[in-house]
Amino acid sequence: MSTSVAEYVAAEREPAREPKTRITGLMVQYYHVCRRELWFMSRDIDIDRETTNIQRGTHVDETSYQGSRKSFQIDGRIQLDVLESGDIMEVKVSSAMEKPARMQLLFYLWYLREVHDIEKDGVLAYPTERRREQVELNTETTAQIEATVEGILDTVGAETPPALEKKSYCDSCLYQDICWM
Repeated sequence: MSTSVAEYVAAEREPAREPKTRITGLMVQYYHVCRRELWFMSRDIDIDRETTNIQRGTHVDETSYQGSRKSFQIDGRIQLDVLESGDIMEVKVSSAMEKPARMQLLFYLWYLREVHDIEKDGVLAYPTERRREQVELNTETTAQIEATVEGILDTVGAETPPALEKKSYCDSCLYQDICWM
């Protein structure tokens, strides 16, 4: 664990030592989709949350697996859905952005273990595709999450946004007008 990640965990474990950057699951997802998007979000330059795609995702999340999960807000950082089995569930509309979704869920598992000493496994669910994937925190995924946390701290702490990089999904990104001005 790098010094910056260890300092982040120490600050999260002691409420009086509020971390400089409060990392959320959405930040982890943005980091793996577009670091420039993460930087904008960290500066409170937010997207329109009333768009059709965001509303569709919210509807799928709120209406899927209603009888078998309960939601919990943890430390104002993460919103967890816990299944009756005790596994942590993350629901997504599609698997088009599978890696960012998996990393978001792994962050939740890592956060629970490192900050609250709670060991859990996860389930990544795509109800519209009728597909589920088991996700677990192991040596390899722990290293990936710690590299992500360090990358988020570096990205958010930078004075300027990361360089502009054309990606296949830039045309559908809600930040595209800001990026390409």
